[in-house]
Amino acid sequence: MTLPTDTENTSRESRPRRQKRGNKTARNVLLGFAAVVLVVGLVCGLYLFNLAQTFNNGSNKIDSAFPEESTRPQKTEPVNGTAAMNILVMGSDTRGSDHVDLETNAATDQRSDTLMLVHVPADRKNVYAVSLMRDLWVNIPGKGESKINSALAYGGVPLVVQTVESLFQQRIDHVAMVDFEGFKGLTDALGGVEVDVKIPFAPASGPMKGHYYAAGKQTLNGDEALAFVRERKSFSDGDYQRVRNQQAYLKSIMSKTIAKETLTNPVTVNNMVSAVSPFVSVDKGFDASAIGSLALSLKDLRPSNTVMFTLPTLGTGTSADGQSIVVADKTAIADIAAALSKDQLGSYVSAHALEKGN
Repeated sequence: MTLPTDTENTSRESRPRRQKRGNKTARNVLLGFAAVVLVVGLVCGLYLFNLAQTFNNGSNKIDSAFPEESTRPQKTEPVNGTAAMNILVMGSDTRGSDHVDLETNAATDQRSDTLMLVHVPADRKNVYAVSLMRDLWVNIPGKGESKINSALAYGGVPLVVQTVESLFQQRIDHVAMVDFEGFKGLTDALGGVEVDVKIPFAPASGPMKGHYYAAGKQTLNGDEALAFVRERKSFSDGDYQRVRNQQAYLKSIMSKTIAKETLTNPVTVNNMVSAVSPFVSVDKGFDASAIGSLALSLKDLRPSNTVMFTLPTLGTGTSADGQSIVVADKTAIADIAAALSKDQLGSYVSAHALEKGN
């Protein structure tokens, strides 16, 4: 029998040691990887927390945004655990007018220059934004017939909500009021926004007086964007074109906001939230957590899935007391109300070829 040599014994004795060292190395690598993941997660968590705090602390809260519950439509029933959502967005321009009293909702001379009903279907595959002309002649609960934008002056935010809920017989889930001044900071935070100018114009007054907006795609800075969404006197159909311009701007903002280069840049995202928060007022339930949850449910949304159009009307006219008004198309209102009640606004849009607006 041949006895093992010293070399063989040494080799055999060394194998377990190498295996132990290998196991220890692998374990250290895994622990190091876990530590990196933990640190990254912690940093991301702190960043998101700070982002949420920036919005919650910077934005204004509307203490009483909704009317009495007994006057409101029923809540929408969930489909597969998710319910359709209606958000009322009010755009206001504080130039030359008193600020809305968000604490008491007392009547002021403030009027909502822009009114938009944003409908998010239960399947979260699209977003629809219906603009309501500010001079639309409607019934304002408890006040009679008047321009829809006067509801804010008559009874604050709750009366605006009640007016829109009465118009479409649909419940408003959240409210957001945005001061036009916020568009300036948001645009600059994004490094400018490209907008397709359909009708060239030059404002006759204001900070951008004489600045020429040429037809075609233009990259606007904050001041240019603010004047773009404000202007109406330069157009033959006045507020109709202003609403179209506002919709074009909002679509451009959305496209750039959800772009990969924006969402992957923490500095840009933080600048956006910091710039716009002071100019946003929301109902108490529409905080950073609720907005983040909604954004997560819309993670697959693309600009092409967002449809913006203006509530069809019968044109302009004169009220019995001599006011220049926009005449409501009651058939269109009834059809949209029916589509909303079935969560089938997309079918109405397709039937009336409104995918690209009107």
